[in-house]
Amino acid sequence: MPRDVSSPAAREQLRALAARAARPVAEGGPGVTSPSAADAALEPGTRAAAVLVLFGVLDGSPSDHAADAAVSRDLDVLLLARAATLRSHPGQVALPGGRIDPGDAGPVEAALREAREETGLDTAGVEVLGELAPLPLEYSRHLVTPVLAWWRRPSPVRVVDVAESAAVFRAPVADLLSPAHRVVTVLHRDGQEWRGPGFVVHDPAGDHLVWGFTAMLLDGLFDELGWTEDWDRGRELLLP
Repeated sequence: MPRDVSSPAAREQLRALAARAARPVAEGGPGVTSPSAADAALEPGTRAAAVLVLFGVLDGSPSDHAADAAVSRDLDVLLLARAATLRSHPGQVALPGGRIDPGDAGPVEAALREAREETGLDTAGVEVLGELAPLPLEYSRHLVTPVLAWWRRPSPVRVVDVAESAAVFRAPVADLLSPAHRVVTVLHRDGQEWRGPGFVVHDPAGDHLVWGFTAMLLDGLFDELGWTEDWDRGRELLLP
């Protein structure tokens, strides 16, 4: 039976999720937030960061996923591919974001600032829905606060600095959820095995694999929202 969730309904689900996380954005603007990673006592050597999880309605290129998708075919999320020359996570697909600077009022301001710097996003058209609980990124010793947002007035996005990003694109959520695009990524490093969720994204500029921290965040978010579709968890992809 079709479970198609319209885009307005998806927005309200995201807002409700932020409220359940007990980190809603207070009335008065995106700079006013409840206590978060920026205010928490960080372990020595750990740095606070934030990412913008920006959903919206895709213009002109809806998903071609079947009509029984868990969400509407026009719902999308903003992603970028990091430059292959970066020392940290080169070439990986990520959400816009970065470290919380001393001049930032908190995770929301940091996430919006980083998204503007990385993608050219007009943040005036972004409605911040709230913050989720901070997540540890152990490899680079960051504590990352996801900031949920809705694109109420979409603006063009692009690669602003080729030294930082190789691509900026809006991925249809239905494509990410499609069982045909889901894999378990397997990484062998230093004698250990790391396994996690993965999403294959088809973009006109080339296919991308979403894995690591970004895939774990999206996977957990989709599960919590009830959007995840049944997929073959035996399908593995060995990472180089």
